[in-house]
Amino acid sequence: MRDNDVPIRASILRGLPTLITRFGGPGEEFLAAYGIGGPVVEQHDTYVSLRLVERVLEEAARRFDVPDLGLQMAAQQDLHILGPLAIAMENSRTIGEALECANRFLFVVSPALSHEVIPDPLDNPGVLAIRYASTTGTASPQSIDYGLGMVHRAVTLVQGGGSYGLRSVQLPHPRLAPEAAYREHFGAEVAFDAPHAVLRMPRQLLAVPVIGGNDLLRDIAVDFLETHFGHEDVPVSDLVTAILEGQLGPDRPNLAKVARLLSLHPRSLQRLLADEGIAFKELLGRAQREQARKLITTTNLSFSQIAVQVGLREQSSLTRATRRWFGMSPSRLRRAASDSSGMS
Repeated sequence: MRDNDVPIRASILRGLPTLITRFGGPGEEFLAAYGIGGPVVEQHDTYVSLRLVERVLEEAARRFDVPDLGLQMAAQQDLHILGPLAIAMENSRTIGEALECANRFLFVVSPALSHEVIPDPLDNPGVLAIRYASTTGTASPQSIDYGLGMVHRAVTLVQGGGSYGLRSVQLPHPRLAPEAAYREHFGAEVAFDAPHAVLRMPRQLLAVPVIGGNDLLRDIAVDFLETHFGHEDVPVSDLVTAILEGQLGPDRPNLAKVARLLSLHPRSLQRLLADEGIAFKELLGRAQREQARKLITTTNLSFSQIAVQVGLREQSSLTRATRRWFGMSPSRLRRAASDSSGMS
């Protein structure tokens, strides 16, 4: 398994089909060819591999001749693809608090993403920098443009939509598009082939209040993030279940991959689960069962498509599993759910 074969929310690809269509390509068909068609991208709790997302962005930029694709993705993206993290940031008291929240919980989007406030790389005492990076160290140029572009968009939005005084931008790769495209997106000068991807901005920005923030909404969002994703005082089986439910599919995660995401040795993870009275295989079966039930009873996807999404080889495997789990065939389970909905 490669180092950058780690999960990232599929929702970050929302808007890509529309962009591809705008440039004369078959948007939905392009994503479907990679096994991440519309239903996958639209579900907020679905994960795909970072390696796959990087490949999709690079290939789309090349095939449809859109060298600034990453920037265009960031410019049209809705901050709420970040889920509860967006709510926590939008309702922070200050820009600094919003950035700290992003630094703390960005792993909810992907454990491969890193975001932190650092001293100015040009040593200006009145300036600080936000550094964006992939912890795998192998992020593609388009994904870096998209990621740093999203950081810029997030800061712009949480401080009210206007200029926040961005001084300059540094990118760790050669120029992909005309410099004018970068200046238009960031509203500042951009340097290339730099050590890191950073946004340089006034130090006093950290103390600027977030307009319209609501303490109650922030506390609810942060509490949700801590409860569902914080590692302290949360059963390991809950964390494993959250990972499995988000990553089922043809390349469903094995014990080693889940252990790595939790920074554990596989044997340590097995031991911790055993202490909680459950095995990894049982958690995987539960995740498959719940996702199968949800997809069968709440969508119109074909049973062959559902089989793939829950990590089974073929439709006959889904049929056998559904009979074992629910005592009936997939078609009967779907019909029963439809009849129950109609009665209510």
